[in-house]
Amino acid sequence: MSIQYCNEDVPAPKIQKRKIAGWIKETVIAEGKTLGDISFIFCSDDYLLEVNKQYLNHDYFTDIITFDYVENDVISGDIFISCERVKENAIEFEKTFENELSRIIIHGVLHLLGYKDKIKKDKLLMTQKEDFYLALLSNS
Repeated sequence: MSIQYCNEDVPAPKIQKRKIAGWIKETVIAEGKTLGDISFIFCSDDYLLEVNKQYLNHDYFTDIITFDYVENDVISGDIFISCERVKENAIEFEKTFENELSRIIIHGVLHLLGYKDKIKKDKLLMTQKEDFYLALLSNS
């Protein structure tokens, strides 16, 4: 099991890597799963747009794309995060960059855990889970 942090065409965001990794592991265990290998790739809007076009045939900006490699309850995947979009969202939602980045990180992990956000009911549950796990991070 490993959690990797990479950056493509932006500087790596300043995060507490060990603390975030421990938090992710706690989240996965709390959801009854096993942590495998997760890579976080921090990038620009343009980089993520190209990933979106190339692999998902979507021609729009997004803050996160999660590639799910989960097998037999072992949680693994690649999570691409646009740092530019996270900054914009932080301003829009009146949060710090760090808080919004943590929300996006756990959002990607929740997708790997099987949570969806396409319909209103699923999105509400996912937001509740994000809030719950963000509170755990704040208290650790």
